[in-house]
Amino acid sequence: MNAIQRNLSAGIEYLLDLNERHAREFMDLAVERRRYRGEHPTEIAALKCMDGRLNLPVMTQTAVGIIQPFRNLGGKFELGWPFFQAVLDQWVQYAISRGRHCMVFVTYHFARGDIHRGCRGFNYDTAAARDTAIKLKNQFDHIYGQGAVFPVVCGIETDLDALILHGEDASRSVDLANVKETTELELDELLRSLYPSMPLKVVRDLMPLVRGNVRHIAEIRASNRAIEGAEHKEWVLGIGRGFDWLHEFNTAFIVGPFDPNLSVAIETAAVLLQGNIDDGRVDPKNGIVLLTSAAYRDVTGPEYHLAREKASFLSKFSLEIIKDRVPNLIPYLQILTGVTDLNTRKLEVMERHEKLGDPDTPVKAA
Repeated sequence: MNAIQRNLSAGIEYLLDLNERHAREFMDLAVERRRYRGEHPTEIAALKCMDGRLNLPVMTQTAVGIIQPFRNLGGKFELGWPFFQAVLDQWVQYAISRGRHCMVFVTYHFARGDIHRGCRGFNYDTAAARDTAIKLKNQFDHIYGQGAVFPVVCGIETDLDALILHGEDASRSVDLANVKETTELELDELLRSLYPSMPLKVVRDLMPLVRGNVRHIAEIRASNRAIEGAEHKEWVLGIGRGFDWLHEFNTAFIVGPFDPNLSVAIETAAVLLQGNIDDGRVDPKNGIVLLTSAAYRDVTGPEYHLAREKASFLSKFSLEIIKDRVPNLIPYLQILTGVTDLNTRKLEVMERHEKLGDPDTPVKAA
């Protein structure tokens, strides 16, 4: 369901239905994920902007759950950020303990047809976004060396959903929109020339993502997708983690809890949502949803209860930021707070309210 079809149903109910459908799909693909990981064991993460268009599982035609997403405003990350550092290194150590390599897509995004369909987090400055990605890639190289972690600078062009792979020499890149179906040998030669120090098994685990993107680009071209549909029309502000299921087109800005200056990222996203209302891209009568989530895997120990505390804190914290810095958004806000089970991707609702302009009177979930 797209943003126009959403007008027929309430925003929160649409999101809960979306989560239910994605959770079922995630569980249905459990066997496929096990098969895929058996053939391609490299752990893959993607550092991405909060823009909901950046759906790498769809763009690479891989099952949800193969690529671990990390999101922040503009795709900006620093390995010195304490929480991000801890979460990322935990992911790396998990892979190492199982004898796997790690590949990290360090991304930036733009639109080839119109600069204003690009990254609002960088004020549409693609060169600045690319330079920031290259700087972060260099941080990875400095800290992890050429051992278990292989960072790949990757542009995402959103008109065609095309990946631009930057080589180890960042000045060299390949736009997959210009690549036709190739033999395995040709693709192997292309990737090995881009990444000469990457182990052969990691190159082979990168191949299906590249092939999937080439196929996806061809399908986008054949579909004649309307370019105006790529304009920013987001109506959800997602804060936290566990949002694999919320990659719908023109739906959400997703802000991870990694940036020490989290309040700035929340304010920026709220300003962008207010701009969507002011510019007529979003009908304010349908409301804006502030959605917060914390993720957990283990329900038997403190992890689940800590996740609930975190989700509640993020909801209150975000609402206070919006009240203080973007107060004109308050009359349109709906609130949905929950925790996401990473084993199923199912969102458990803790708190919700749908009465616009009354954010201080939440309705407890049943």
